[in-house]
Amino acid sequence: MPIHLHWYLPTNGDNRDIVGSGDGSQKTLGAVRPGFRQPSIEYLGTIARAAEQLGFEAVLTPTGTWCEDAWITTAALSGVTTRLKFLVAFRPGFISPTLAAHQAATFQRVSGGRLLLNIVTGGDPVEQRRFGDRLDHDERYARTEEFLTVLRGVSDAVTPFDFAGKYYDIEQAAIPFAPYEPPAIFFGGASTAAQQVAARTVDTYLAWGEPPARIAERLAQVRKLAAEAGRSVSFGIRFHVLSRDTSAQAWAEADRLLGRVGDDRIAETQRTLAASESVGQQQMVALHGGDRRNLEIYPNIWAGYGLVRGGAGTAIVGSHEEVADRIEEYHNLGIDHFILSGQPHLEEAYYFAEGAGAELRRRGLVAPTEKGVNP
Repeated sequence: MPIHLHWYLPTNGDNRDIVGSGDGSQKTLGAVRPGFRQPSIEYLGTIARAAEQLGFEAVLTPTGTWCEDAWITTAALSGVTTRLKFLVAFRPGFISPTLAAHQAATFQRVSGGRLLLNIVTGGDPVEQRRFGDRLDHDERYARTEEFLTVLRGVSDAVTPFDFAGKYYDIEQAAIPFAPYEPPAIFFGGASTAAQQVAARTVDTYLAWGEPPARIAERLAQVRKLAAEAGRSVSFGIRFHVLSRDTSAQAWAEADRLLGRVGDDRIAETQRTLAASESVGQQQMVALHGGDRRNLEIYPNIWAGYGLVRGGAGTAIVGSHEEVADRIEEYHNLGIDHFILSGQPHLEEAYYFAEGAGAELRRRGLVAPTEKGVNP
């Protein structure tokens, strides 16, 4: 399978420094962040158009109370792009699966089939309670599986769809207009419960960037579970990137980013992340333990982002050739979808696409994008 390259929309704002979850207020520990870029439609539209021009297949839009709503933002941006797909992240427990199927169908019709779905079950108990959700970790994944069963059932139904489960009781659900092509479903989670849901229900299983040996173990387990369910899934991974003409230039930029991070901010972020119920988040924290020393956890894999950012906390850092080498290494494990980002997201999209991205294309590894856009 070829590599599918995706970018990221910073709907909580952007900066030349690391912007983490919750930084959308422009403040960190009470101080205004200099150079903060508001997540306006104008700015996000500039990033989306750049990603489209540079040959990225899709852009991931995050979900959470710390960022703009992903559905509304991407629907607006679909009008300023023509080919780019939108990987819309959302929490499945907070809306009806029938409503989600209807929203997806409308999005597909309005955008010309450019929607992908990223299901985020949620691992921060504080944020879950903001939505009135008090289910425990494994119950949330059980609810997610029912949600996806209904979402697919409604989307694929020739006749009205019924479902009776623990969390949803659906009668005579249907999408009243056609044709409707259901979007592919992306999903991540490192826990056993998450892997079981992925194996039984989703199209693409996502991981955050860890050393290749650990990723290989995870992929093998999900493949096994999927085979037991009579299914197969594809795989994706989430990384930041610092791709430069030389390795020295890339690591100098990593050092600059790290130098802009104060110990107070690291301590505050790590206290917040320690409360997460997400197994994947715990694994991200374990890569660095809150210590700014020895952050290169594997050749060209840097855990510096995770010091002050929840979620994906690792970056591929190096020359364009080195970054391409690492991506090819993960691809050889079975990773087909690479969801990448870098701050600022506009400038880093160009650094990567014209550098490591071009090198991957030269090697014949990247899937050509639609309408012949293939820089």
